[in-house]
Amino acid sequence: MRFSPAAIALSLTLAVMSSASIGGRADDDIDARSIALMQTGDQESAAGRFDNAISWYESALAVDPRNRPAYIAMARAVKAQGLNGKAIRFYTEALELEPNDQVALAEQADAMIAKGAIEQAGKNIARLKTLCRADCSAVDRLALASSKASEKPQMQASAADTKPSVASVPVPQPN
Repeated sequence: MRFSPAAIALSLTLAVMSSASIGGRADDDIDARSIALMQTGDQESAAGRFDNAISWYESALAVDPRNRPAYIAMARAVKAQGLNGKAIRFYTEALELEPNDQVALAEQADAMIAKGAIEQAGKNIARLKTLCRADCSAVDRLALASSKASEKPQMQASAADTKPSVASVPVPQPN
């Protein structure tokens, strides 16, 4: 008898908490304000004002961090500025929300090739080949670009080229 009020309060708390989780938004239900901000960013990007577009995309992501198209649009804008590393990071954010997004995988592979990360791009291309069901010409184009990029000679310093010899170094004489 003396635990009845506590039991009733606990059961009401659990009922309210469980009903709140049922009424939550779906994963693909993006806030309309975020979509509107992203569309403004798209207009700025189309006009070539990439810094403004990036600001709009950041605002869209602040409103709804599950807006995968905003991550992809942000990646395209920073890639247009020549920032392939940042673009790869934004594509990764989009892929964390939807791992099988073929657009994000393909564009990330393209940015990786441009950055010189051929091995990582090859992993994306292999994954795209398994996901592709219909027209796979984009995947073939990426595979060709990856193979051409891997054939380019890499500018690297070799440790074998720089071997100092002890005999050529002058030894100071004591007075």
